[in-house]
Amino acid sequence: MNAISSSPLPSSFPKSSPSCSDIRSSTYVTCHSDCCKSTSQASLFLCSSSTYRKNGKLGGPLSLNPSGKRSLVGPTSYSVDTSVYDVTALESPSHAVEEKVGVLLLNLGGPETLNDVQPFLFNLFADPDIIRLPRLFRFLQRPLAKLISVLRAPKSKEGYAAIGGGSPLRKITDDQALALKMALEAKGLSSNIYVGMRYWYPFTEEAVEQIKRDSITRLVVLPLYPQFSISTTGSSIRVIQDIFREDAYLCRLPVSIINSWYQREGYIKSMADLIEKELQSFSEPKEVMIFFSAHGVPVSYVEDAGDPYRDQMEECIFLIMKELKARGISNEHTLAYQSRVGPVQWLKPYTDEVLVELGQKGVRSLLAVPVSFVSEHIETLEEIDMEYKELALESGIKNWGRVPALGVNPSFITDLADAVIEALPSARAMYAPTSTSEDVDHDPARYFIKMFFGSILAFILFLSPKMIMAFRNHVI
Repeated sequence: MNAISSSPLPSSFPKSSPSCSDIRSSTYVTCHSDCCKSTSQASLFLCSSSTYRKNGKLGGPLSLNPSGKRSLVGPTSYSVDTSVYDVTALESPSHAVEEKVGVLLLNLGGPETLNDVQPFLFNLFADPDIIRLPRLFRFLQRPLAKLISVLRAPKSKEGYAAIGGGSPLRKITDDQALALKMALEAKGLSSNIYVGMRYWYPFTEEAVEQIKRDSITRLVVLPLYPQFSISTTGSSIRVIQDIFREDAYLCRLPVSIINSWYQREGYIKSMADLIEKELQSFSEPKEVMIFFSAHGVPVSYVEDAGDPYRDQMEECIFLIMKELKARGISNEHTLAYQSRVGPVQWLKPYTDEVLVELGQKGVRSLLAVPVSFVSEHIETLEEIDMEYKELALESGIKNWGRVPALGVNPSFITDLADAVIEALPSARAMYAPTSTSEDVDHDPARYFIKMFFGSILAFILFLSPKMIMAFRNHVI
């Protein structure tokens, strides 16, 4: 198997190894650890886009978000040693056998054909970090995911058909993996690069099995999301933790997780380069409004679960504009959030509403910047390039432009390579308890009572006029 992608395992490969419940490793190692624990909410939260639209600075001491929530990734976090990793020592004869570096790139994934859309949506909505149900209703996770995926599939297929019949995300991510491998080799570090998608092939589980089969001895986990959110990076890391804690080999594997990297100088300059270049396509560059459009998350993620996404996004915009101003570019700018769905409040302001307001205020030139994405996919190619562009022009905006996603931009890939090298020294073994009292209920009577009353409450909930109206307006 090519090391830069993942494929299904042969039937002879063991699916599991002995548990590491008796192995005591004291920490998870993460970078920029301001992610926060999840929480159970009575409301239904959907992290999706309007069709469903498919979808670092390294270091810093352990920090708590303003609400005091603990890190989602693990009980303890360590900052990344910013000293340069001794690549020469790694490649020396004494280390050649014992050190085998792997890099795991994490991304959302997306349907490659129209037939993939409905099962992709099921995988998405079956994720408890996407639809966050109270514990009493968790048995409804998969049935609810099935219902929503079936209802939304026809509309989603229209979106994917408009961009060629499938998502380009896998190909772009594979290209990024190959480019990163070459960039690391140019810096003297030989490595295996793996791609793990959360909701479609190649799944994260497949990539982890390949890492194990390749006998990787040191691993850097690099989510391709600049900013951390519970629903993106947090969900992918949870999957990795679940796999590692049950496997005697994996739970001993030294791992360093880069949770977010939006503060990295290389990323900021790469974004500024793209914006500066696109501004020149306008007849009057100084008159252009720079419009940052980021994927949204439900407000309760931020206010109740302590998700740092909004704070990181605002800081990211500040840093990009600071870099542009240092270059003499002082255009007006604004930030809005796209892709909301479902009967709950999402981060505001909303992209579609802001576009209308800007047109009414007399803004005539607009440059859209998809700041939370590093790959082209349905939210850039269809939602921004088609829906939002049409809305902007109808609202009175005359000149429209859009900054491309970073893709395999050389300066961006070089900075990712630097991030990997900087993260290597902090790699430590991961461990979590095999189970907790919160996860497993051993009392059959108590379990039956929960199921019985939970079913009754769920039936009442889904037949209520408010819920029916919410599904009619936001889901169907």
